[in-house]
Amino acid sequence: MPDDATVSVRYLVDDVAAAIDFYTRHLGFTVLTSFGPAFADVQRGNLRVLLSGPASSAARPMADGAQPEPGGWNRIHFIVDDLEGEIARLKAEGVPFRNEVVRGPGGSQVLICDPAGNLIELFQPASG
Repeated sequence: MPDDATVSVRYLVDDVAAAIDFYTRHLGFTVLTSFGPAFADVQRGNLRVLLSGPASSAARPMADGAQPEPGGWNRIHFIVDDLEGEIARLKAEGVPFRNEVVRGPGGSQVLICDPAGNLIELFQPASG
């Protein structure tokens, strides 16, 4: 995975517009993109926060029916160039996966679990 100076964290939110207002007004973030009501991202320094609303691909139910919701599905977010290659490498190394690949308009993502069950998202942006 490439090393990047920007750290991205995804937060599931109930209301993308309200989240944008909070982060920009109270914490000094600036808006990078806004695709409300589904998604926006804000940045402050090297921290980028992805604000995923209920209509986003990140909020879709898992195969077992578990529903992501604010407060319980926050995770580290790594951007990768070759998602399928990373999946193959990590499966070969015995890393547990939480779901199958989810595809949305912004790209494709999959969740892996650390030994404690914390989620890490691997995300490949859509090309073009």
